[in-house]
Amino acid sequence: MRSRLRGTLALSLALACGLAPATASLWENPAPSQAPLIYSGEVDGIIHPVSAEYMIETMDRADRDGAALVVFTLRTPGGLVDSTRSIVSRMLAARTPVAVFIGPAGARAASAGFLLTIAADVNAMAPGTHIGAAHPVSGGGERMDPVVSKKATEDVAAYARTLASHRHRNEALAAEAVTESRAFTEREALTASPPLVDVEARDIADLLAQLNGRTLARFDGSTVVLHTAGARVVTIPMTLRQRVLGAVAHPNVAYLLLSLGTLGLTIELWSPGAVLPGVIGGLCLLLAFFALQVLPVNYAGLLLILFGLALFALEIKVTSYGLLTIGGLGSLIFGSMMLMNASAPELRVSLSVVLPVVLGFTAIGMFLIRLALAARRQPPVTGAESMVGESGLASTPLGPDGPGRVLVHGEVWQATSDQPISEGERVHVTHVDGLMLTVQRN
Repeated sequence: MRSRLRGTLALSLALACGLAPATASLWENPAPSQAPLIYSGEVDGIIHPVSAEYMIETMDRADRDGAALVVFTLRTPGGLVDSTRSIVSRMLAARTPVAVFIGPAGARAASAGFLLTIAADVNAMAPGTHIGAAHPVSGGGERMDPVVSKKATEDVAAYARTLASHRHRNEALAAEAVTESRAFTEREALTASPPLVDVEARDIADLLAQLNGRTLARFDGSTVVLHTAGARVVTIPMTLRQRVLGAVAHPNVAYLLLSLGTLGLTIELWSPGAVLPGVIGGLCLLLAFFALQVLPVNYAGLLLILFGLALFALEIKVTSYGLLTIGGLGSLIFGSMMLMNASAPELRVSLSVVLPVVLGFTAIGMFLIRLALAARRQPPVTGAESMVGESGLASTPLGPDGPGRVLVHGEVWQATSDQPISEGERVHVTHVDGLMLTVQRN
């Protein structure tokens, strides 16, 4: 029995020793797995906290799932420096290489988009696109102090230079895009020495074909070889919450929300207890305040809008013969035009949105003012004042010799008159003094 056990142990040991080299060989050279996984995302709009959250979550998912590459198709007029730095920081720390593609033809990556482009592991531009013009501007829309402007410019320029240096791209042109607001076409960026961009591609498929087998130098100094042939490209869309908040953070949408919110609260103040206008107005204002936090707002324009709405409200209380309405109309128009102070058209409120909103506000305001004035002209329907002019019937004789009683509104009142009135005659009320009516014969 013992000899059999020893034989079994010896055989097991021999098999283990024989299989060990084969197992090690399989570990070092694993069998080919399924096609490489590539995640694709798209950012079309302003770089703000919502788009930053989307890009960071996409890179997190790529790292978690072991993707071979993340490709962001980028079209942006710019955005917030803080959001840009958050995206770049995550991009530099990502285990998965990140590619930024400016496309399709006619697209651009300006300002913050330029920094994202030069920070990527690999970048590409479609024919007919351009990048650059990354000079920092005030987020509040006001003119920056020269000293503050210079400090901000030098800070962003140094940031662009260090990104370009570690990515082996043209540091001088990267700095000029910030300090001199230079912009570059795809040919200018590609033919510079050293270049600003790595690849010119028509679309994502063309980009992946050109990247297959390319060796990338990562930000930490390591290298990685891309295998993109036959890759599975999975599109990662924004979540519903991100799409909604991203749509809200648009100048035209923010302006409409601000207008509707103010109108709703105004109607609620004019008609307390309506509830619905107040709820909708409050919700719209909260969403508008979120959007105004991520947009270059000129607070002088915002104050002009609020001043114009205040003038409309005063028209109800003050007889101005339309002067307050005209002032409110002008204040709304100029405030709306000044609300977004930015060089990029995508960051400004469109005139085609401003005029209908202002005219609609004026029409609604005039309608509500007319209703209020009409209500003020109506005779009182409650209290002592409502009795004046009412008709009644004398229940007893009355006149200068002494008071009597009359029946008005189905109620018996003490009444007096400066003329004799017989019982049963029709009378009307001319004055009310406490519980005593003064009446005259009809």
